[in-house]
This record gives sequence, C-alpha cells and structure tokens, in this order.
Amino acid sequence: MTPTTETMVGIGGAAESTDMVLNIGPQHPSTHGVLRLKLVLDGERITRAEPVIGYMHRGAEKLFEARDYRQIIMLANRHDWLSAFSNELGVVLAVERMLGMEVPERAVWLRTLLAELNRVLNHLMFLGSYPLELGGITPIFYAFREREELQHVMEEVSGGRVHYMFNRVGGLKEDLPAGWTARARGAVADVRSRMDRFDDLVLGNEIFRGRTRGVGVLSPQAVHAYGVSGPIGRASGVDFDLRRDEPYLAYGELGDVLKVVTREEGDCLARFECLLEQTHNALDLADACLDRLAELPPGPVNQRLPKVLKAPEGHTYAWTENPLGINGYYLVSKGEKTPYRLKLRSASYNNIQALTELLPGTLVADMVAILGSMFFVVGDIDK
Repeated sequence: MTPTTETMVGIGGAAESTDMVLNIGPQHPSTHGVLRLKLVLDGERITRAEPVIGYMHRGAEKLFEARDYRQIIMLANRHDWLSAFSNELGVVLAVERMLGMEVPERAVWLRTLLAELNRVLNHLMFLGSYPLELGGITPIFYAFREREELQHVMEEVSGGRVHYMFNRVGGLKEDLPAGWTARARGAVADVRSRMDRFDDLVLGNEIFRGRTRGVGVLSPQAVHAYGVSGPIGRASGVDFDLRRDEPYLAYGELGDVLKVVTREEGDCLARFECLLEQTHNALDLADACLDRLAELPPGPVNQRLPKVLKAPEGHTYAWTENPLGINGYYLVSKGEKTPYRLKLRSASYNNIQALTELLPGTLVADMVAILGSMFFVVGDIDK
C-alpha cells in the first residue's frame, strides 16, 4: 500500500495568526513595469516586503563593453527612459574627463538647459501618474498636455521624442535650429503658467492628502543606509544635491536660481511636494540658461574628434543629479575604443531597496500609495 501524507489545515481562530504571502506583480499597473513585490501579510498588515527585480534585465553594462564610445550613448539613454538626456550626459562627462577634454561654453549652457527641460518632463510624468494610482484621473491629462508642450521643443532640437541621442563626446550633435530659443522660452512660460493646477487639483484635494500624509515615512537614517537620493531623499530632510554640492556643467554659475527643495516629514505627501516644487525650480533654471545663451556670441557646440575615439588607460567616476536621484558611471579604460568596464549606479536601484524598510507595518491599502511615491523606473532598476 502506498504511504500517504496528511496535511492538517487550521480553520477558525487558528487561521487568524497564519501569515499569507501575496505577490504584487511582476505585471501590475502600480509597478510601472515588470517589478514583483513579495509581501508577507498578517491580516491586512504587511509584516515583510521583498522587491524581486530582474524581470526586465537587458545586460546594458555588459553591452557597454562591446560598443565604442559613440555607440554606448544609445544604450545609456534607455535604462531610465524618462531621463534619457541626463543619462547620455553622465556617459559623455565620464569620457571627456578621461580625455581631459574641454567642451565649448555654448555647449555647456545648452546641456544645462536641456537637462533641466528633461527634468521637468520626467517630473510631469510622476505628477500625473501618482494621483492616478490613488484614484484621481484628471491630473494625468494636464501632465501630458504640459509634457507635449516641452516635447515639441526637445524633438525639434534633437530629432527624438524619448531617446534624444543629442549628447556627443566633446559637446552636442549640432547647433540649435533658427528661432528655437524663442520657441523654448515660450514653451517654458506656457507650462509655468499652468503648473498651479497641480496645487489646486492634487495638493488641495483632501482625499489625496488623507491617503499620503503620515504614510510611508522614511527616516533620514534609512536614506543614508540605503543610498536613497533625489527628491525622495530630500523629502526626508537629507539636504544633498550634486548641482549645488559638486557643481558640474553651468550649475556653479546658477547658485542664485538653483533651489534645493527639502521637507522634514519624509512621507508620501512630502515626496510629492518635493517633486512639484522641484519642477517649478527646473523651469526657472531653464529660463536662466536661455538668458545666458542669448548673451553668448555664436560659436561651436562640439569638438572635432578623431575617426576612432579611444580613451586613455585609467578609470574615473562621473555622477550627475538626475531627475530621480544620483546617477553615476564608473568607467575603466585599457586604451581601447570600447570601455573595459562601465558600471552604472542608477537612482531607482538604490531608492527601491528602501521598500524593505518602508512597507513592513503598513496596511495593504497603503502599499500602492507608498510604492508610487518612490518615483522609480523599472528599467533603471534592472539595467
């Protein structure tokens, strides 16, 4: 006779103390991509949370080693598709530092301008999508209207709507189209004139405030422990921004315009407030760059490069204040036309780790509110 195994299933009062494992994702509307959250629940309360990543992994870091310094720009701008220009920028800054290359002043100011316009585009996406995840559908329509306004000028200058491919080692791909600065200034002014709708529709909404105030509080100690950066870290009172603290591009000359937005509460509401206020400041920085460009005499926007570009043997680390936080590239060269190693330190990868500390102790109903307030892109996690 075949032996059998008997399993006793508890019911009634015994079941109340039984933990349940719940998978959110890997394909779920609130995860902004293929991310899986493994939650252990005690009733409606989360006792343990584990982000499970890798479902979107494309091996970008390995592919960097098989592409030359012109081609890796294409790979770099895709890991965070909402911050494509800023991603390209980090790579070319690293290569230029290895080469000891000076970039024309006009290119420096243009890069700063386009990086801030890209920051606004990134933030507008989350300013629209986060209320949507909490049940408010209207803000995303306004967010996409403003995005289209700025996308038009970004597309005109670069030829790309999402993946701009406009940075080059030594500067930018080409100079601006005739009359572009006036159209860019008009787009910035139009977007700024309508930004108060997010204050009225979202921050003024008592349901939104009820769902986010005091929810998902991230302590400054956890920010430092997990390497959290960007608006999420600053919402917890960690006053750090590379544009001010280690200036690159033209940010050293924009100290009177640049405002590092911080909050002390560290909750979902504080993170949204930081994002919104930072969007306002990015529009001000874009205006300041346009003013400076109007004063500069005509000149080149790039350097002439050899047919085969080789970085000298050595290593360097270039980090930038991307829209979602600190983005860094560690470049190792052995004197060849391809990197020997290009390690990517992405903002979303570090930020999302904090969920293991944020989610335990909270209710399942608050999970989406906390997850959305982390403002991440899954491609930036999986690389």
